[in-house]
Parts: sequence; C-alpha cells; structure tokens
Amino acid sequence: MISPARSSARRIAALLTGLLLLVPAATGCGHRTGSGRAEGEVTAITALDYYTDRAEHTQWGDLLTACGRTVGVRVEQTSVPGASLIPKVLQQASSRTLPDLLMLDNPDLQQIARTGALTPLDGYGIDADGFAPGIVSAGTYQGRLYGLAPNVSTVALVYNKDMLAEAGVAVPRTWDELKAASAALTRPGRYGMAVDATATFEGTWQFLPFLWSNGGDERQLDTPRAAEALRLWVDLVNSGSMSKSVLNWTQADVHDQFVAGRTAMMINGPWRIPALEQDANLYWGVAPVPVPRLGQTPVTPLGGEVWTVPQSPSEARRQKAAQVLACLNSPANMLTLAREHRTVPSRTAVAAQQAEENPSTAAFARSVTVARARTAELGVEWPAAATGIYTAIQSALTGEQTPEEALSHAQQTATGH
Repeated sequence: MISPARSSARRIAALLTGLLLLVPAATGCGHRTGSGRAEGEVTAITALDYYTDRAEHTQWGDLLTACGRTVGVRVEQTSVPGASLIPKVLQQASSRTLPDLLMLDNPDLQQIARTGALTPLDGYGIDADGFAPGIVSAGTYQGRLYGLAPNVSTVALVYNKDMLAEAGVAVPRTWDELKAASAALTRPGRYGMAVDATATFEGTWQFLPFLWSNGGDERQLDTPRAAEALRLWVDLVNSGSMSKSVLNWTQADVHDQFVAGRTAMMINGPWRIPALEQDANLYWGVAPVPVPRLGQTPVTPLGGEVWTVPQSPSEARRQKAAQVLACLNSPANMLTLAREHRTVPSRTAVAAQQAEENPSTAAFARSVTVARARTAELGVEWPAAATGIYTAIQSALTGEQTPEEALSHAQQTATGH
C-alpha cells in the first residue's frame, strides 16, 4: 500500500545526493581454507522493512524465513515505522551498515538507486519477465532493474450495494454519472462519495486517477486537463455530495466512514478488503475509478513495496540476498501474499488467477495492468510534484483558490520557479 508522506522530501533528496561516494565498492567472495570451507561462509543475512503491524510483520517474517531456508541462510528481519525507514537507510548508507535485503516504497527506489547504494538485479540473473509494465518501471533506474515487488496495489471505487439499490442508482462509470450518483445517494448523516484529500502523498495518490485519466500530466500541472480533474472534486464538495472533512480524512478514515454507513462510495485500495469481508452485514462491490468519458480506461497509480539488494563489501551476502529476493517474487509466493492481503500479484498471469479466485480483487487486477509508476515521468523529482498536487487540492477544496490558481501554484512548487 502507499505509505504516509514523509516530513521533507526535498531534504531527503538532497541528503541522498551526497551519499554516492559513501557506498562501499563490491569485493569478491572470501577465499577457501584448507578444510574446504569458505572463509566467512554466509549463514545469515539481514532484511529491513516497514512492516511494523504485528500481523504483517509476522506474515513477512515467515515468508523471509521460508525463502532463507530455501537458499540456505537465516534471515534476520528488522521492521521500523514507515516514516523512519528512509532516514535509517541514509544513516546506514553513511556508516556502511546497510542491510543485505532492503524493502522500499516504490516511489523511493530511484532516489536510493541514484546514490549507488543498490545493486542491479540483472547481475544475479533476475529479470522482470511476466511483470506488469508499471511494476517494471517502478523498479527501474536509468534503464536497469534494481527492485521487484511480489505484490502491488492501486485504487478503485468501492460502493455499498444496498445503498445504491435503495436509491435506484447504477454504479457510476463516468464523471457525470459519479456526480449524479453521489447527489442521489446523499442524505442527512450520509454523503454519496468520499476520498482522501489530505495534505500528504496519500492525497496526491488518490487524485492521480482523475488527473491522469483526463490527460493531465505531472510534468505540467497548470493545464485545463488538470484543472478539470480538480474541478470535479471541488464540485462534489460544493454540492454537498462529499464532505469537506475529506481534507483531513486519511484512507483509513475514509474506510471507517464507509463501514459506518456515512458514505455510500469511496476511493480506496485492495488492502481494505480483509476488513470489509469481516462485516457480514455489509454488502459492497468494487468497480474501476470513473473516467471522464464512457469507454475510457482509468489510469491509476501503482502502489506497493519493492525489494532490493544494497551494495555491500560481501559478494557472497549479495548473492544470498538476491536469491531470497527471487524467492519472494516466485509465482507461488506472490499468490500466497495476495491471498493474505488481497493485494495484486505482480506477474500478470498470477494476478489473473487471483482475480478468478477472489472476484473482489478483479477491478484492482485489471487496473494494475495499465497502472503507472509515480516516478515514471519525473524520477527523483516526483516528490516536489506530489507536494504541489496535494497543496493545490487543499487550496481548491477550501475555496482559497480556484482550481486554475491552485494548479498554477502547484507548478511553481514542482519546478521551484
């Protein structure tokens, strides 16, 4: 899933730039002793991630342990809070104590790879054959593959079947249908629609399907196409079909509003499915994010975490870490993770199998096939654009600025002038 925004993307990017010379060069394996045992034979490797939730930490820990056993090493897993991961990686890079296996939120990969802290995976015979294009893009820096995600996510429209049936409303497919359905579903104590419009990267993440599907582009935010997308959200709030509180609702808050019956539809991700399934009295469905015009395919952002192999002095440790990474990305393990988390396997063939087993994931799986990596256009400059976008959303939804004015300011934020 997409992680919360970190405190200062510009500061982190600046710090990362200075790390290139601090990353140790690779050296060969240890020589063999007279006994025939390799000096420094690898029996354990370290792994770092941000899976601090107890259940999630345990699930990933079990998989890391199983993959380690397969390749003949013990995997020592450490999990830190999401906001602490990049600062910790920076500190480890500067002190030359990076883990052998590192998980990154996919938009962070290019910034870390730029420093030279990561090892290209093609050197270990790992390729991305069978993976969806957006997933390959998210793991690639300057034409080389540095990370792969076993499973990924995106967003879709989740709706309350009973509420739509009661109001005689069809599942909206277009923006006009979304506005009409949201209005028809709104009544005292309930809004028709909810999104996360917070001043975070999550807010940007939720807006991207509307921006991209309308032909908007993060490389040039002050365009009529981008303004039309933002105007849609403004209209939903101004008409009363969407609460102004979306300015402060995280994706978790949006989920809670939906489960409590205070919104009939929401934009959210597949990681919410396990919780939705626990409510036996809640009848819900999933559909693609509505698009500007009928017949279009929504363009959604790609979420999920990539696993990487940091540079280290030990080629033997890097070899073992790469083998574990390959194991994590095996079709069988992808399917296991997807079944546990209701996320989407990164290999298209496995994703199709998962969607057949669990139809509630089908809309997400279809969207992933054309989902776009957030760093695909701007690379390491993406955080500045993301900051500009969520700032524009806040300004427009509060009425402080028109969508055009807000996006003009966003373009200045993104470019620095």
